[in-house]
Amino acid sequence: MIRPAVHAAMGRIQTGAPQSEDLGLLLCLVDPDEVALLHATACLVRTAYCQGRIALRALVEISSVCRNSCLYCGLNRYNRHASRYMMDEDEILHCVGEAVGQGYRTVVLQSGEDGRSAESIAHMIAQIKRKYPIAITLSLGERSYEDYQLWKRAGADRYLLRVESTDAELYRTLHTDRTLSSRLECLGNLRTLGYQVGSGIMVGVPGQTVSTIAGDIQFFCSNQFDMIGIGPFIPHAETPLAGSPRGDVLLTLNTIAVIRIATKYPWMPATTALGSLNRDYRLDGLLAGANVIMPNFTPSAYKSQYAIYPNKQSETDSAESLGHLARSAGLDIDYGRCDSLLV
Repeated sequence: MIRPAVHAAMGRIQTGAPQSEDLGLLLCLVDPDEVALLHATACLVRTAYCQGRIALRALVEISSVCRNSCLYCGLNRYNRHASRYMMDEDEILHCVGEAVGQGYRTVVLQSGEDGRSAESIAHMIAQIKRKYPIAITLSLGERSYEDYQLWKRAGADRYLLRVESTDAELYRTLHTDRTLSSRLECLGNLRTLGYQVGSGIMVGVPGQTVSTIAGDIQFFCSNQFDMIGIGPFIPHAETPLAGSPRGDVLLTLNTIAVIRIATKYPWMPATTALGSLNRDYRLDGLLAGANVIMPNFTPSAYKSQYAIYPNKQSETDSAESLGHLARSAGLDIDYGRCDSLLV
């Protein structure tokens, strides 16, 4: 039997600013009937506000070089066992061309903070825009206002910058040479410049609590992001968090569902991390309210080197497998730009 408190909490987070107590209750659901209700409600909200479709974004991981020392990431600069690469412009354009040839109209260019010049990135963006009628999403980390402005003028449409945690102390612990205030400033700059902006968090990273996740969700609600990415923490053997437990799958799925119900409009990926566990949980993510899949178009020679966590799912999904995934979730596939749904 579903508790009245669960019904009441779901009603409140749909209609007003979500309170910590309601968020905490829903995040911690484990009873199968209550979990099923939460996830089904998230799917109903998704259909009402986003239509019944999966947006496909082609992912190209353009560099595994990174100057940062994030405790959870296999690309951190202190990992001497990491293989490093930086794709050149011709390689990147080739990958984009492959994706466009398969019908994709959004490409996500992602990398570590590799120090590549802003001008070279702007040139690459302009070349892509000159050749292809697509949306470009960048995920290149923290840069200056001027760099973001240059890329926007060159034709970039969107930017993904995960906040990872809005708890300043936890953020400082996980990112030893970074501050939450700097991350928030970058997110604000991106919004000011007219980007469609995405953010997100890991679930289950050491030091995180249900209360901190609730605070993150309140942050997402108050900032109205165009995209929100949620994935489980997966420990990497060559990081300081190597011995930590993996993020809980159910808590991750509940987090997706609660964010969908509370924020309604964002594009939310069933993340690669969900597809990199003991089994592929991306369908579960879609059934909890997600509505984006990001097939990987990184060249096979580089895929294994972009090891932000172990056993990362990197196979490029075939049209057949994507169709099966969509049908299993009761959704249609959309290869189009799928711009922000916020009005």
